[in-house]
Amino acid sequence: MTTQYGFYFDADRCISCHACEVACKSLNKVELGVHLRKTIEIWSGEFPAVSRTFVSLSCLHCAEPACVKVCPADAIVKRQEDGIVIVDREKCTGCGICYDACPYGVPQFGTDRLMQKCDLCVGSGGEPACTDPCPANALFFGTMEELSRLAEETGADLLTGETSPSFYIRNIQKASIPGELIRLPG
Repeated sequence: MTTQYGFYFDADRCISCHACEVACKSLNKVELGVHLRKTIEIWSGEFPAVSRTFVSLSCLHCAEPACVKVCPADAIVKRQEDGIVIVDREKCTGCGICYDACPYGVPQFGTDRLMQKCDLCVGSGGEPACTDPCPANALFFGTMEELSRLAEETGADLLTGETSPSFYIRNIQKASIPGELIRLPG
């Protein structure tokens, strides 16, 4: 693989406006109930020292995607030229094994019961729809090399996990988000 694309997210900047979600749904014509990108809330602490953080998540285009390994129809592939994990919906059988395998619960199933997920807006010919409309400049897209320089400048961490997600995150403790907190509704 020559290039790996991913996301950088700054939790201090996110205001939970959901502009990233709306832009994604609009460009990709995503049906109600399906979330290719979702802003979640993470609560921590104990009363009276409670805090709330927002995180905008989509497919993390992992270096070792669990969904690719388990798909019995070979409908999910990681492209060698850019590291983007894509789904061939013509091959998908809708079995749901990918959802169970993904530690982040990224695969989504609409009324057609076929898997769909963020593909970094591959068909749009430009950057993903979600990054530009962010009024707080909390979400960025780029090569992992570019994002690593940004992370170095800002003190962000690479999200950790068994699948090696392509996602830098700033200001979340230890940059490890438990999967049970972020599993998108399937």
